[in-house]
Amino acid sequence: MKDKIKQRIRRKAHIKKVLKNNTKPRLCVFKSLNNIYAQVFSPDNKVLVQVSSLSKELKDKIEGHAGNIEAARIIGSAVADLCMQKSITEVAFDRNGYIYHGRVKALADAARENGLNF
Repeated sequence: MKDKIKQRIRRKAHIKKVLKNNTKPRLCVFKSLNNIYAQVFSPDNKVLVQVSSLSKELKDKIEGHAGNIEAARIIGSAVADLCMQKSITEVAFDRNGYIYHGRVKALADAARENGLNF
């Protein structure tokens, strides 16, 4: 298990280095076993939009476990809708060291389908 954590930290450092000089807002994803979170940060690290599976508005839409792929799709579409309301159309995707697979991929695909470009 420690090797998995070390690999994630190494990937996270590489992603952070690539996104360091980016001028676009950054869509950052965090996932736990039970929930998934998405935040959009400005280049000076201020939160512009945040959505999670714990949000009161989205709890009704999420059926069953809030940490599954379907919940990630709902979160991705919700974050894209909020970004469009704030006229944010282009973001840099920060997967936070997670492998682009499963819930992270579902969230990214749903955000792209609803108008975000990255």
